[in-house]
Amino acid sequence: MSTTETTKKPSVLFVCVHNAGRSQMAAAYLTTLSNGAIEVRSAGSQPAASVNPAAVEAMAEEGIDMSTEIPKILTTEAVKESDVVITMGCGDTCPIFPGKRYEDWELEDPAGQGVDSVRPIRDDIKARIQALIADLLPAS
Repeated sequence: MSTTETTKKPSVLFVCVHNAGRSQMAAAYLTTLSNGAIEVRSAGSQPAASVNPAAVEAMAEEGIDMSTEIPKILTTEAVKESDVVITMGCGDTCPIFPGKRYEDWELEDPAGQGVDSVRPIRDDIKARIQALIADLLPAS
């Protein structure tokens, strides 16, 4: 069976500087809440050595394990292969390609914060992800 535009999964790329907190939480939520119906990528312009432990803990409270995730470098290919590119209020520059949907989500940076400070950021991301899923998968 060939993949046609109607059966092709929508794809989303989340970008933040370190790919260690916001973009990782967003990717984890989208993967989980879309039940695999959306292709998910995340990356950073200057990836950290590891994912933010407070973000991992906050997501574990939601039943989502991010402990094995590794920050990835933003590539032109990742942008080209994505239908929607979401930056996380960090002023990151993404290559711009025609026909892509770009959004910037103003989110506080969880870097260096404890889990109590990360929870409201996590909850904001979850609400945005739920709205994104409703938009990308209107039938669900």
